[in-house]
Amino acid sequence: MAANSANGGSRSRSILSALAATEILDGQSKLPAELLVAVLDYLPVADQMRVARTSRRMQDMVYEDPRWVSRLKSMGCWDEREARQRFEDAVRRRREQAATQAATQNSANKQTTTTIFDASTEEQRRKRATSELRDGFETMTVGGPAANTTSLEGQATYLEVFKNAKSIRGGARQEYGKIYGALAPFYFDIVKARTHTEPIVFKAFRDPETQAQMLANLHKFAMSDWSSGCMAREAKLNSMMTIFESAVMREFEQGYEFWDVDGRMRRFGHVLHALNGATSAIDVFIRKHPILNDTDMNFNPIECINRGQGADDVSLTPSQHFFDRLLLKVNEQAGVIERIFPDAEHVFWEFVDKVREDIIMEYTTPLFDESHERSLGMYLKAVSGIFEQTMRFFRSLKPPGAKEEKIREMAKVMVLRVFEPHLDLYLQEELEYFTKQAEEFVSLWEKKLSAQDSSLESYYMSNINRSAEKKDFLSSFRKVVMMPVTALPGMSFSSGSAAPSRPETPSLGRSSPVPGGGKAPTDELAAKAALMASKLEGIKSLCSIEVALSLVQAAKTSLGRAALLVPLGGQVGGEAKEQCSTIFVVLLRILGQRHVKHGFDLAVGHLSEYNPRDVSPGSHEKTGSSGGVAPLVMFIELVNVGDLISQMIDVFYEQQLATPKIADRNDFLDPANMAKKKFEQMLDESVAAGLNKGIDVLMDEVEYLQATTQAPTDYNPLPTPPSDKTASMLGGGLDIGPSGTATRIVALVSGHTGMLVGTTDKSMLDVFNGEVGQRLFTAICKHLKRQRVSVDGAVTLIADMNLYFEYIRTLRIHDLLPYFRALRELSQVYLIDPAHAKEMATVIADGDRFGGVFRAEEVYEYAQRRADWYQVRKDVERAMYGLECCVM
Repeated sequence: MAANSANGGSRSRSILSALAATEILDGQSKLPAELLVAVLDYLPVADQMRVARTSRRMQDMVYEDPRWVSRLKSMGCWDEREARQRFEDAVRRRREQAATQAATQNSANKQTTTTIFDASTEEQRRKRATSELRDGFETMTVGGPAANTTSLEGQATYLEVFKNAKSIRGGARQEYGKIYGALAPFYFDIVKARTHTEPIVFKAFRDPETQAQMLANLHKFAMSDWSSGCMAREAKLNSMMTIFESAVMREFEQGYEFWDVDGRMRRFGHVLHALNGATSAIDVFIRKHPILNDTDMNFNPIECINRGQGADDVSLTPSQHFFDRLLLKVNEQAGVIERIFPDAEHVFWEFVDKVREDIIMEYTTPLFDESHERSLGMYLKAVSGIFEQTMRFFRSLKPPGAKEEKIREMAKVMVLRVFEPHLDLYLQEELEYFTKQAEEFVSLWEKKLSAQDSSLESYYMSNINRSAEKKDFLSSFRKVVMMPVTALPGMSFSSGSAAPSRPETPSLGRSSPVPGGGKAPTDELAAKAALMASKLEGIKSLCSIEVALSLVQAAKTSLGRAALLVPLGGQVGGEAKEQCSTIFVVLLRILGQRHVKHGFDLAVGHLSEYNPRDVSPGSHEKTGSSGGVAPLVMFIELVNVGDLISQMIDVFYEQQLATPKIADRNDFLDPANMAKKKFEQMLDESVAAGLNKGIDVLMDEVEYLQATTQAPTDYNPLPTPPSDKTASMLGGGLDIGPSGTATRIVALVSGHTGMLVGTTDKSMLDVFNGEVGQRLFTAICKHLKRQRVSVDGAVTLIADMNLYFEYIRTLRIHDLLPYFRALRELSQVYLIDPAHAKEMATVIADGDRFGGVFRAEEVYEYAQRRADWYQVRKDVERAMYGLECCVM
C-alpha cells in the first residue's frame, strides 16, 4: 500500500516537471498572409508547386483559384460567361441529384443495409484522384524533351491546347496545368537556344503551318510568365519569331513577284496569319499593289471645272467616270484577296484605305482647292457632289463575306477620312454663302422698291415749281389741310410728316410709274396726294412671295448640301446638324427681320397716316358701296401674304428639318424650334400691331360715315299731318327699316372682319373681332349722344340697333352680346309716348333691363336726347326722384 502511494507521488512530480519544462511556441508566420500571396505571384510555376508541398496552409494559398484565373485571363483563355454558365449547371445538377436521392429514401419501405467499407469503391476513388492529379502539374517534365509529337493526333494536342481550355470555377489550376504541361517545355527550350536551328519546336514540327501555330501559342503562353527574367525570355521568343517571319516573308514576296496567287502567296499568307495576323504580308501586298501606279487612273480633276457651264458651275461627269473605273478595279481585287488571306474582309478594307489615301484624295484635294480659289459657289457644289459620288463608291464595294450593314458602316468611315480635312471650311463657307445670298436677295428687292419710289416722286414733282421746296413745311401742311383734294379721288395723303428718306414702294409689277398712265400733277398738293396714293397701293407689295420663295429655295439648297454629312454620325454629323439648324435660323432672321417685319412696319406707318376726312366724298361713296377701306383692305392682303409665308416656313421646317431628324420638334431648346417660335411671334406681333392700327382706321371710317351720311331726319323726321300719316300707313309707304348709315357701317365692318377669316388663327381673330365690337359699341354710343330722336324716329333707331345686334351675333363672341342687347333696350326709351312719362321713368331706373351695361344715370343721360325731352323732363324727374311724394 505504501509502495503504491510512493509510485503515485513520483508520477505526479514527473508530470509537473514536464509541464514546467514545456515552452509555448508561436506557429504563426512572421509575414502577413497578404504579403505571402503577393510574393507567390512572382514565383515560377514549378517553385509554386514546391511551396505548396511545405504545408497545408501554403498549399491553400498556392491552389487559390483566382491566382490561376488571372493567368488564364492574361492569355485570353478565360470566359466569365462560360464559367458562370458551367457553375449554374453544376448547381442545378446537384440539386436534382439531391432531390432524386431524397425521393428514393422516402419511398423505401424496408430497412436498408449499410456498407461500412467497399474495397472496389475505394479503388475507383483512388484511381479517379490519381487521374485528376495527372490533369494538372504532376505529368509535366520541366525543361525535358517533349513527348512524342510525330503523330497528327499528338501535334493537335499541342496546337489546339488553347482551344481545348475550359472556363471552370474551381478548376482554373487544372486548366492552366494542361496548358503549362504542353507548352512550357517548348517555351523554356526556345529561350535557351543560341541559334534558330536549336529549338525543339522546329524539330518536332516540320511544316511552316504547324511551326507558325506553335510559335503563336508560345507567344500567347509568354503572357502568363510573370517570374523573374520574363522580359528577357519574351524578347528571346520574339527574336525567334522575327527570324521565322522573315523567312516566310521571303517566300511570300517571291510568289508576289510572279503573282502566284493560289500557290506561294496563298500558302505563306495563311502561315503568316497563323503567326501574327499576317501584318507584314498585308503591308507588302498593299504597298506594292499595281493599282497604285496604274496609268488608267490618271484622271485630271480640273476637267470638272473646265467643263462647267458658268462661273459658279462645276461638271461632275468626269469625276463620275473616275469613280466608276476605280470601283471596277477595286472590286476585282476582292476575289484575289479572298484567295490569299484567311481574314479577307479585314485585308480588303486595309487595301481600300490605301486606295483612298493615294488615289481618291489625290484626285479630290486639288479639285476642292482650285474650285475654292475660283468661286465659292463652285466650291460648295464640288464638295457636295463629290461627297455623294464618294459615298456611292464606297457603298458599291463588294468585300469578301461582308454584310450590307458592315459595308455601310465602313463606307461612312472611309468617306469621313476623305472629307475630314475639308469639312470645317465647307460648313463655314456654306453658312456664309447662304447668308450673303439671302442678304443680296432682300437688298435687291429694297433697291427696286426704292428706285421705283424715286421714279414716282420725280415724276409727280417734275411739274412743280422747285421754289416751293424752300417754303416751311408748316405752310405746306396748312395748304394740304385747307384745300379740297380732288386730284386723285379715293386716295389719302400724309399730313403729319415729310417724305421719308427711303420711301415705301408700290408693287414691282407695275410697268408705268403713274396709275392708269395719267399725266403728272401740276401742283404740289396733287403731287403729295398722288405719292400717298402710291404708298397705299403698294402696302400689299411690301412683303413679296417671290423674295420669300427665293430665300427658301436658297436655304433648301444650302441645307440639302450640308445635310449630306448628317448620316456620318459622331462629331461630324453633330456639327452638320448644328450647321443645318443655323442655316434655318439665318433664313428666319433675314426673312423675318429684314423683309416681313420691315414690310409690316412700313404698312403700319402708312395706315397711321390715313385720315378719312382728307379723302374726297367720291372716294367714300366708292368705299361705302364696296364695303372696304382702301388701306385696311390692302393691309389685310398683306396679312394674307404673311400667313402664306408662315405656312411656307412650316412646310420647309417639316420637310427639311423635322422629317430627316435634323431638328426635334419636341425639344423646346432646339435652336431651330426657338427661331421658328420667334419668327411666328414676330409675325403675330406685326399682324396684331397692324390690325390694331387697322381698327383705328376702321373706326375712323365708321365715325366719318356717321358724321357725314347720318341725316338729322333719320331719327327726328319732320312732323307730318295726321291725314298724310294715315295715308302713308294705309298705302304701306312707311319705312320701318334701318337707316342707310347703319347699313353701310355694318357692311363696312363685316367686310373687313370677314377678310381675316382663314388668314389668322382663331385666337387672334377673336381678339380682333372683340376689339372691333367694343370700339363699334363706343362709336354708336358717342354717335347716339349727338342725335335728336323723336318718337317717330325711334322706329328707325330700333331697326338700326337690331341690325347692329344681328351682326354682332354672327361674330359668335358672347361677351359682346350684352352690350348690343343693352343698346337695343336703350332704343326702346325713345319709343315711349310723352303721355307715359312715369313708365319712362320706370324703364330708365330699371338697371336689370340693361344687363348692368348702363347705369340709371347713363340711361337718363341718353333719354335727354329725346326730341320732346323738355316736355317730359318734369314728369320723368318727378317719377324718378319721388318729387310727387309728400309727408303729412
